[in-house]
Amino acid sequence: MSQPEHLVFITGKLARARLEKVAAGLPAERFAWSIADSGVKVAALMTEEIIRRRVTLPEGATRVILPGRCRADPEALARHFGVPVERGPDEIVDLPAHLGLAGRTVDLSRHDLRIFAEIVDASKMTPEAILQKGLDLARRGADVIDLGGLPDTAFPHLEDTVRLMKGAGLTVSVDSFSLDELTRGARAGADYLLSLNEETLDLAFETGAVPVLVPMRPDDLPSLDRAIERMERAGLPYMADPILEPIHFGFVDSIARYRDVRARWPEAEMMMGTGNLTELTEADSLGVTALLAGMCSELAIRNVLIVQVSNHTRRTVEEHDAARRVMYAAKADAALPKGYGRALLALHDKRPFVQTPDEIAALAAEVRDPNYRIAVAEDGIHVYNRDIHRVGTDAMAFFPELNVASDGAHAFYLGNELAKAETAWRLGKRYVQDEPLVWGAAADAEAEDTTAFKKAGHTRHSGPGGPPPGTRDARIPVEADASPPETIDAAEARAAVAVDATPSPKKKLVCGRLVAED
Repeated sequence: MSQPEHLVFITGKLARARLEKVAAGLPAERFAWSIADSGVKVAALMTEEIIRRRVTLPEGATRVILPGRCRADPEALARHFGVPVERGPDEIVDLPAHLGLAGRTVDLSRHDLRIFAEIVDASKMTPEAILQKGLDLARRGADVIDLGGLPDTAFPHLEDTVRLMKGAGLTVSVDSFSLDELTRGARAGADYLLSLNEETLDLAFETGAVPVLVPMRPDDLPSLDRAIERMERAGLPYMADPILEPIHFGFVDSIARYRDVRARWPEAEMMMGTGNLTELTEADSLGVTALLAGMCSELAIRNVLIVQVSNHTRRTVEEHDAARRVMYAAKADAALPKGYGRALLALHDKRPFVQTPDEIAALAAEVRDPNYRIAVAEDGIHVYNRDIHRVGTDAMAFFPELNVASDGAHAFYLGNELAKAETAWRLGKRYVQDEPLVWGAAADAEAEDTTAFKKAGHTRHSGPGGPPPGTRDARIPVEADASPPETIDAAEARAAVAVDATPSPKKKLVCGRLVAED
């Protein structure tokens, strides 16, 4: 039996107790561990220099894990310590999942679903404008740029557009009810044609473009079967699309047709056009997209045609891209699509509150400076420094007690953070002070340099010891009262946790402070 891996968790004074509790629950047969307390109160403020100077690894250490918000460079520290160093999760409660104890290693780098992104009004745009739009769609995750033709609208620049986009390295499809436009697009070099039926299928034998086959009418599957049979006999590539219909206009029956076509043609390439649901249902499109991507995964449908016309589907490319990766990973694991990240969770988080009210109160009792901390728990928003600890659910209600009426910059900062905290509490989202809320695939995550400290904000009162009004310059705090560094092993930590777990007199939280119930 192999020896357990020896992990060293580097942390600060305030987070140590919570880290001990979580680490004590790690399986001993897989992990031995030690905690290296750098002596700095706030782990996120540890610098690379502090860690090098103050932390000594115990004998036998095989891997070092830094706090997620620590700005030190893991590669530089790995060279210093001579063992691998990695950045852990932002929240301690996520440490078991980070270590692979969720039962799987999540890999979202792969997928098997091709995204066709339609430019619905291409015939009204210039070739140059279409190219820029196509490049943007490709950047966001589209694999094929679909040139949509409009009824009764000429598309004289179709050929020039196809050639321009192909010259830029894009894969192109032409989407039109006009057989003439499909023919012209194919001859100009289009890769796919949307769509052909059994009456227009001859075009598939005249060009090298891959046709998407549709029934004569949505409920006429025999016509689709006949078109498929003809392509199969010729040995030519194709895709079959039974056509997804909107809710109350045949939606359920159309889903059944996809199942029936897959049963009849188990090896056929298929396509699903998701726009009839995402565009024609006024509901947040991310959940709708996840459901349809799940259907595609079950039925081995490897192509989707998406469209963005309505404002509420503005992120449809990113949403389909996220959903296809989650569904592929879950299918490969023979698992439910759960535990594969937060990309498909926009409004609510699975574990929104990472600290209990009692844990926040314990942290607040350790604070010795005037800087305001903000946290969110099940009971509301917590605001605390060395002088106060207040709990509430209305961001504006805190203002009279914060003593910032004469400090506009500080008031602005706190107002912004408290409004964000209230949004997180009401929606059930994770809140982290000075960090943006995470909206999954519904919004781009901010690019971040994980080795650089953020610029300092206005988090303390005006007056002695406060930052000069209006300054936002970064300052790395020097903790004059930092404790000596200390490394403890798992046995010591487990013993401390056991003592801490001894039943104590019942207490309750009053205005952010723990007091005896009686």
